[in-house]
Amino acid sequence: MMLSAHFSLEELTASEVAVRAGIGNAPPPELMSNLVHLAESLELVRTALVNNAVHVTSGYRSPRLNQMVGGSKHSMHMQGLAADILCPAFGPPLEVCRAIARSKVPADEIIHEFGQWCHVAFPPPGQLARHELLTIRDAAIGAELGLRTV
Repeated sequence: MMLSAHFSLEELTASEVAVRAGIGNAPPPELMSNLVHLAESLELVRTALVNNAVHVTSGYRSPRLNQMVGGSKHSMHMQGLAADILCPAFGPPLEVCRAIARSKVPADEIIHEFGQWCHVAFPPPGQLARHELLTIRDAAIGAELGLRTV
């Protein structure tokens, strides 16, 4: 089921970890509006990345899946409002993060994670975006302010 022009429900809920562990990752019905909001927001990200295809490596995560992958206890992935993305046609993850940050995309947070991907989260509909920019180089150290090289 397509949630926007370029993003499907299947893409935003796919998880190799969940498949390997034999657990479901279907979002509850009350989160569907958040997933539509996420898909529409990712369309803005795609536009900011010069209409290059955006690959979602992690979108919605059930609480069990989030725990399995070591996600934050308060992860917006569990609310259907965050995605880890790559856009190889645009550039490396840090450049993707920086381009989104420069754009008018109302992102709540943009995190350059481990030099491997860009995490982008959006506020719930009706709330203002914080535009928080962070880098995580090492899980033990945690997040640092700003978008930095790793």
